[in-house]
Amino acid sequence: MENKTTKEKYIEAIGRRKTSTARVRIWQAVKHTFIVNEKDAKEYFKTEEERRLIEDPIIKGTTGVEKTNHKWKVEVKVLGGGVHSQAEAVRHGLARALVLSDIELRGKMKTLGYLKRDPRAKERRKFGLKKARKAPQWSKR
Repeated sequence: MENKTTKEKYIEAIGRRKTSTARVRIWQAVKHTFIVNEKDAKEYFKTEEERRLIEDPIIKGTTGVEKTNHKWKVEVKVLGGGVHSQAEAVRHGLARALVLSDIELRGKMKTLGYLKRDPRAKERRKFGLKKARKAPQWSKR
């Protein structure tokens, strides 16, 4: 007896922001779905700003480019950081995945700034100091 399990072909990319890492997988689909950590994206990201952040690469990045009117099934595993930095990591990963699916999107995504990894992160605390750069009060005498 044959085992008829068909593996759907997906495109995978990694997005990062601060300490958040998002593994994004996209499939071409009939209906647009967005799942983050096995929850619906609207359920996982509560605020409208975070929802807009994660959908920007699909909405803004693919408009005006031919052959990109297909819908996507997006599945994301995101770990670390806060909710907002997770949303930005998802945006970074989704933009990278869309570029892998269609190289013509690269120019548009680059001008919108979705492919750039934001390098800003918390600076480590140094010994002898209270925080990364805050020194204890200094007395001359």
